[in-house]
Amino acid sequence: MANYSRFLLLLLPLLLHIHSVRSELQLKYYTKSCPRAEDIIKEQVATLYHKHGNTAVSWIRNLFHDCMVESCDASLYLDTSNGLESEKESPRNFGMRNFKYIETIKQALEKECPNTVSCADIVALSARDGLLWLGGPIRIEMKTGRKDSKETYFSEVEKYLPNHNDSMSSVLSRFQSIGIDTEGTVALLGAHSVGRVHCVNLVHRLYPTVDPTIDPDYAKYLKGRCPSPNPDPEAVLYSRFDRETTMILDNMYYKNILNKKGLLIVDQELVTDPNTSPFVVKMAADNNYFHQQFARAMLILSENNPLIGDQGEIRKVCRYVNSA
Repeated sequence: MANYSRFLLLLLPLLLHIHSVRSELQLKYYTKSCPRAEDIIKEQVATLYHKHGNTAVSWIRNLFHDCMVESCDASLYLDTSNGLESEKESPRNFGMRNFKYIETIKQALEKECPNTVSCADIVALSARDGLLWLGGPIRIEMKTGRKDSKETYFSEVEKYLPNHNDSMSSVLSRFQSIGIDTEGTVALLGAHSVGRVHCVNLVHRLYPTVDPTIDPDYAKYLKGRCPSPNPDPEAVLYSRFDRETTMILDNMYYKNILNKKGLLIVDQELVTDPNTSPFVVKMAADNNYFHQQFARAMLILSENNPLIGDQGEIRKVCRYVNSA
């Protein structure tokens, strides 16, 4: 009996190690359970991009807004229902869109492999594959095996998501809390080389007086895009981050902010903060370096505190938790 007990004590660490390995995110997680999962997501992302080009931008933004808040668990996609208040309703998620197309991808996967691929993994992989259509890093090897949250974190959104008016020290602190260093933070903010900003988030830099850190000619252009200090949040009133390479994820963003053509306060602060400005200069000079750092930081972001193993669930519909 003593020998048997000693054997169990020796075996226990090995069993725990095997369980932990199986529970971690893995490359090619769906190789056996759904061999075409990543191909299907890639095909759907391409199809949706050709129909609605702005989806590629949404995939990247959605990954950020989901993964920064508690976990990469697709909690962002849950609608308000059954006592859950959707994170989509938070002011920090103002202007988020194209959520419905994640359901398009989910339906294609459900047809191939029912109840197998999580919405959280779709969020991560669609962001990776969307980069290809924006001229971003060629290929990022992204781990999978995330599970979907059964709850939302509406009350936590403002705690985790940086505001465009936050100080640079505050922004850096929030990214550092999930393991992304200063260099990675500067790279991730380079996602502002694509997409657009609603006038609601711009007018405080234009009215009643123009922010002196904005190039005067650029300020005139922005006033043309946002002619009122009180824009209608429901109206299509916006300015694009980058007017030259509008739908390309490149280092033009850094060149723009060095020329005082940043849309948001946080963009311009990258230049003036001594901790971030050296990386801005380096990324403005080297697009490959920018892409390398963006890919590195995006991987860290995509692996923030995922639900794995027996945690969470595989939602059948990304907008709702599964019924009991």
